[in-house]
Amino acid sequence: MTQNQNSIAQHTLAVLVDNEPGVLARVIGLFSGRGYNIDSLTVSETMHEKHLSRITIATTGSPMVIEQIRNQLERLVPVHGVTDLTVEGNPIARELALVKVVGKGDKRVESLRLAEAFRAQVVDASTEHFIFEITGRVSKIEQFITLMEPLGLAEVARTGIAAIERGPEAM
Repeated sequence: MTQNQNSIAQHTLAVLVDNEPGVLARVIGLFSGRGYNIDSLTVSETMHEKHLSRITIATTGSPMVIEQIRNQLERLVPVHGVTDLTVEGNPIARELALVKVVGKGDKRVESLRLAEAFRAQVVDASTEHFIFEITGRVSKIEQFITLMEPLGLAEVARTGIAAIERGPEAM
């Protein structure tokens, strides 16, 4: 095998499924039963009239492991399609985070300055805290969180990755 076939990388999979009870549990069970980790998971109904949901999963593995995951997902009965957006789609991927920062004085001023630089919105505030809403690439969210740590980072809630393939083609 070449180095490329052995390299471990994060992949974003888009899975189109029937929107019915138990489907998400079956997909998660496939991962846990085989010892695969899920780094991020989002799910929502995307085609209401067809009762279809889209599950976006970020997972890490070698190309062989990712192919195994994809093949096993495609065999599940409620699954209509699986796309490895990392390989096939050149995806646009975004995440939303709510970031609570507690502090006063200079730290408070600095957290506001950084939030403005990152285009984060203040969605709640008091004299002792801010809650910022930030959207963007995962790397942007992680950088913002890292910069907020010394300024009084208290809590973070993240949505997980939402991703879609570029271009006119639909899944």
